[in-house]
Amino acid sequence: MGRIKQLMIKKAARELFATVEGFSEDFEKNKKLLKNTMPSKSVRNKVAGGIVRLATQERQKAHGTTE
Repeated sequence: MGRIKQLMIKKAARELFATVEGFSEDFEKNKKLLKNTMPSKSVRNKVAGGIVRLATQERQKAHGTTE
């Protein structure tokens, strides 16, 4: 197996988060939404985690908190 590049994961997460509706801060829900679109389980899980991170950052921006 090849190595998964971190930049590729982050870019995919940003693009999916910006274009697809329905992602949230729930990792399991995001994982299910990505089930048929990702090439492997490890890539899917990493992208879902990246999306959780982006959703959390968006919520914090909207509420003005830095936690």
